[in-house]
Amino acid sequence: MNSAELRIRTEDFSVRIISLVRALKSDLASTTIARQIIRSGTSVTANYRAVCLAKSRKDFINKLRICAEEADETALWIQLIIRSELLPESKVSALKTEAEELTAIFLPSIKTARDNS
Repeated sequence: MNSAELRIRTEDFSVRIISLVRALKSDLASTTIARQIIRSGTSVTANYRAVCLAKSRKDFINKLRICAEEADETALWIQLIIRSELLPESKVSALKTEAEELTAIFLPSIKTARDNS
């Protein structure tokens, strides 16, 4: 997957996160998780765009690390949505898988960039 394709993929991910947040109720638990997941989920996209404009290898690695951390955090929030039954698992499991896949894409890229320094 090239950087342009990954850029689109992360944007699509953020749009899906926004849709998930809109589907949550407005009770205290849902609102608290919604605020967290909207930050982490959309941060993946914002930080990946920053990766594409990195000024140095160190900057590239740091921004990519943030992408991985935010994608992983988003997977956690989705898992909590599932376990606390805020939304049915069938509605969010594909999005959780995408968060995990994005994390799995970013982590080896960090290692490769570090190894090629």
